[in-house]
Amino acid sequence: MLRVHFSELDLARLRMAIRPDALWETVLSFHRLRENRAETVYGEWRSEARNRLNGEGRLMAPLIPSRGYFPDFLTPAEGVIGCDAAMDALHATPAERLYSEIDRLPSARALPGWIRGLAQGERRPLDRLVSVLRSYHEAAVAPYWPRIQARIEADRAARGRAMLDGGADGLLASLPPTMRWRAPVLEVDYPVDRDLELRGRGLLLLPSFFCRRTPVTYLNPELTPVLVYPVEHARSGAPDQPRSSPRIAGAPPTVAGPGRTRSLGKLVGHTRSAVLLEVGGGCTTSELARRVGVSLASASQHASVLREAGLVHTLRQGGAVLHTLTPLGAALLRGGAPADRALGDRSTAFAQVVTGTAAGGRGPSRRG
Repeated sequence: MLRVHFSELDLARLRMAIRPDALWETVLSFHRLRENRAETVYGEWRSEARNRLNGEGRLMAPLIPSRGYFPDFLTPAEGVIGCDAAMDALHATPAERLYSEIDRLPSARALPGWIRGLAQGERRPLDRLVSVLRSYHEAAVAPYWPRIQARIEADRAARGRAMLDGGADGLLASLPPTMRWRAPVLEVDYPVDRDLELRGRGLLLLPSFFCRRTPVTYLNPELTPVLVYPVEHARSGAPDQPRSSPRIAGAPPTVAGPGRTRSLGKLVGHTRSAVLLEVGGGCTTSELARRVGVSLASASQHASVLREAGLVHTLRQGGAVLHTLTPLGAALLRGGAPADRALGDRSTAFAQVVTGTAAGGRGPSRRG
């Protein structure tokens, strides 16, 4: 078990990552890639990713064992900024840190020559490591980034609501069952028995798409404290498309001007456009019905159609269902194209929303 010890200052400095972390997702996805289990969440991704790779896994395996410790320098804090910033930070890792962390690997004495050179601070092996990680990321992670972002943004929305309702205590108490808040200690299911003293530095909570079962943190207690934990996945296993950052989680709202709102109403119907606008900040089905002025059943039906079209992501939190926008939905409100290379057949579903032929649709609504 991992015990994370909070002071009052640590609670004040508790925060959520603003976006997925490029290298945490890269490293943790490599763990999922080597599993051989039939499943709905990662099964299709695993098959597709393996077909795209070209030997990167063989090179990464000695540094990232199937279980247990892997070097902290592989997941620099800059990962939340993006892949390029993370790779730059990794490339700037001091030689003494490379040596000390690689030396902790159980198979340190049997490592291939280029990794032994990396441990000695040689720059060419470091260049090779960055190249391999980037190539793996582009093949196995980047094509799925919109889906990864969608899950993480939905989790942020849920934590944001908990924070608004109950402060830091409410946020910590809302975390998945693998973490239990017993003030002033957060107990975390963990492979080894360990204590993490925050010492006024606060804690960064980092939801992860590829983290499975137990949370992860740095081995080095002097690094900025971070706790990576798994997000909830839909039972169907088909990740929804991503969405914009939720207003309730501290990000700026997506705003559509009156003219754009009227145009959207002509496109998908006024009721459904109103539903999409109200979902923008994140809301439950009952809140959505109240805001739009429709019945609970109607709000649920409209949200379902928008979800099938890839415009809305839905996450169940206890007895409530929380709806949030995907980037495709946010882009529709903005009137711009989403940066999404993995929409696939979503265009067909979106066309059904526009024409009113989606499941349960009766043509564009004319309700004001």
